[in-house]
Amino acid sequence: QVQVVESGGGLVQAGGSLTLSCTVSGLPTDDYAMGWFRQPLDKEREAVSCITWTGDRTYYADSVKGRFTFSRHNAANTLYLQMNALKPEVTAMYYCARAQNAGSPVPTITAGAYQFWGQGTQVTVSS
Repeated sequence: QVQVVESGGGLVQAGGSLTLSCTVSGLPTDDYAMGWFRQPLDKEREAVSCITWTGDRTYYADSVKGRFTFSRHNAANTLYLQMNALKPEVTAMYYCARAQNAGSPVPTITAGAYQFWGQGTQVTVSS
């Protein structure tokens, strides 16, 4: 019943844009932080962008600031990651996740603090 599903990945040329989406069902999202993480091949998983339930606090990795935008449509339990000016270096499996604990005033960026994860969607940027 618990489903976290990402979509929107694919192959794109450097400089192009891509928008990822994530839908959550079977578990509550009210008052929980949500995050986008990525894991390049043979590397550790890292936070890309994380957001509080209200959206009043958002974290972006330094490497994506000004190019990626994280938004959420709470009523539909849907999240989006708009990625612009893509570089080959961002090639990775991208994951959507919900935090384990509710009510945090700031978005948690540690992967271990997120309990529910999607299967991932691959983003590949060609040079």
